Amino acid sequence: MNVIPALYRRFAQLVHEVAKFGVVGLLAFVVDVGLFNVLRGDGGPLHNKVITAKAISTAAAATFAYFANRHWTWRHRARTGIRREYVLFFVFNGIGLAIAEACLAISHYGLGFHSKLADNISANGIGLVLGTLFRFWSYRRWVFLALDEPERSEQAAGAAVV
Repeated sequence: MNVIPALYRRFAQLVHEVAKFGVVGLLAFVVDVGLFNVLRGDGGPLHNKVITAKAISTAAAATFAYFANRHWTWRHRARTGIRREYVLFFVFNGIGLAIAEACLAISHYGLGFHSKLADNISANGIGLVLGTLFRFWSYRRWVFLALDEPERSEQAAGAAVV
């Protein structure tokens, strides 16, 4: 009978981090889509430059996500320098994007599923979930370090320079 409360007590910190990470991700998505549509929309400053508009909206959303995660999701963790954290955050964000794109490529080109539905399921369903799981794990493991893990900070900083 006491299994669920005991499990919650054991994983409460992780549950709270996952919930906050999800809220930040949702808000970053709104920033990304909203800014893209403002920039690209009719009469928008980049209405005929969709790639530039998407690059700007993605960078703005990722920057928002970094600061929101740093100051809310993982505020209780060590501060190891904005340059180090920000670079690693973007590197791991890029890897998360590559995971989603790999899922899309496998489905579309490897398995021959060419419909819009199949593309959305592979990229925005499977790929987004796998990429998000990777991002959560990597941010928690390498970007926003636990207070008692200074050696990982030095290893990750060295990896960011390489």
